[in-house]
Amino acid sequence: MIEFERVSRRFGDLDALRHLNLTIDQGEMAFITGHSGAGKSTLLRLLLLLDRPSSGEIRVKGELTREIRSHRVPQYRRRFGVVFQDHRLLFDRSVHDNVALPLVIAGFSPRDSARRVRAALDKVGLLAQEYANPATLSGGEQQRVGIARAVVARPEFLIADEPTGNLDPQLSSEIMALFEAFNQVGVTVLVATHDLSLISQLRHRIITLSSGRLAGAESP
Repeated sequence: MIEFERVSRRFGDLDALRHLNLTIDQGEMAFITGHSGAGKSTLLRLLLLLDRPSSGEIRVKGELTREIRSHRVPQYRRRFGVVFQDHRLLFDRSVHDNVALPLVIAGFSPRDSARRVRAALDKVGLLAQEYANPATLSGGEQQRVGIARAVVARPEFLIADEPTGNLDPQLSSEIMALFEAFNQVGVTVLVATHDLSLISQLRHRIITLSSGRLAGAESP
């Protein structure tokens, strides 16, 4: 479970988030939406400890994030898989090596790493491209590589920030179907997106932010 309790984040005179109260249940899939500057990315950054609240409390499975000191942050972040809009792939490495990167950092053995990479690529339909250069793949395929990298270490939470922003409607639907597939096996999925036309077709809670405040939390 993820809990935001009266969380605010101020940047100078700007309130990116203001007194936000929000709960994401364990095993839930939910969308965070709102206008540009509404606070979607700030919320995700706070959750990943890329930033800290100006006030309020964030709890992840009962643990207060403010009590997590800097030396424990890498361990904390291993609970999360993160998918970005721009993929952030390394084009001097193969698809396999891109997906394996979190496992290398975490110290997995080469044998275990290879097994997990192949399983993750199979899940996203890219096992045949395991040793291709990411630059040779389409935009949708590159995003699938990013998703495989995010889930290869089997995280408890999958976080995505505008993952379909550069994709056409068909590819966007395919990417969302992948997120739903991971959610169905117990992964908590939180997706920040402005694509209302897409997410309104899916039966998951839509959480709307406006000027840093919670404007609505529509259940399916």
